[in-house]
Amino acid sequence: MTAPASPGKVYLVGAGPGAPDLVTLRAARLLAQADVVFHDALVHPDTLALAARAERVAVGKRCGRHSTAQRFINKRLVDAARRHAVVVRLKGGDPMLFGRAQEEIDALRDAGVAFEVVPGVTAALAASAELGVSLTQRGVARSVTFATPRVAPGTPENSWADAVATTDTAAIYMGAGEAAAVAGALRARGKPGNLPVVAIENASLPGARRWTTTLAGLPRLADESFEGPVMLLLGEVFADALVREQFLAASRTYLLQSAG
Repeated sequence: MTAPASPGKVYLVGAGPGAPDLVTLRAARLLAQADVVFHDALVHPDTLALAARAERVAVGKRCGRHSTAQRFINKRLVDAARRHAVVVRLKGGDPMLFGRAQEEIDALRDAGVAFEVVPGVTAALAASAELGVSLTQRGVARSVTFATPRVAPGTPENSWADAVATTDTAAIYMGAGEAAAVAGALRARGKPGNLPVVAIENASLPGARRWTTTLAGLPRLADESFEGPVMLLLGEVFADALVREQFLAASRTYLLQSAG
């Protein structure tokens, strides 16, 4: 039996990697028109401020913290579309990349609710821009893999490491908390210990921070005091960034020893 059509429409909108001025013009227009906005935990306050007339509802998911169950989010979107003309589901980055958009799309379809997806800038691209390093540098990389080691409770392990092991450049989402396991899995599949790795925290924001190492040194990421979202980038395209960081570290050490 087909569900009755809903008078409203749900827009799955990408909020981008963090910086409010990286949302698309379409996203900004829809936020201004929205009656209600269901938003992720890490959406910047200035981005939410674009929805000046809307009711704003936090439905974020953060590792190790209280989060909203996906089935409850799905129901709230359907219910909101039956009461409002413009419903925005605001997701960090791009909705279609590790944003659990498919569950929401399926729920909306089953309920007969019209929807539209508005793409956003994903964190891997913002991190690449932050570094000034192309993920597909000519002559070095002709393939890029977006992967995550995270799996939902009750689901089987995924093959992320197999995919990363065969690519030139990799962007690993939600992997900072499992840095040692990530390094172990990739080295077990033949990735060299001297493979350059860069961790970028809060890409696109003024407080962005980078940490450069190798695959062998990646487990030491656990000793760093990262608090914001972290993107891991791996590949030979980051070799120059690694050399620059090693030179700067050696220079700092020399200056400190000279001063002492």
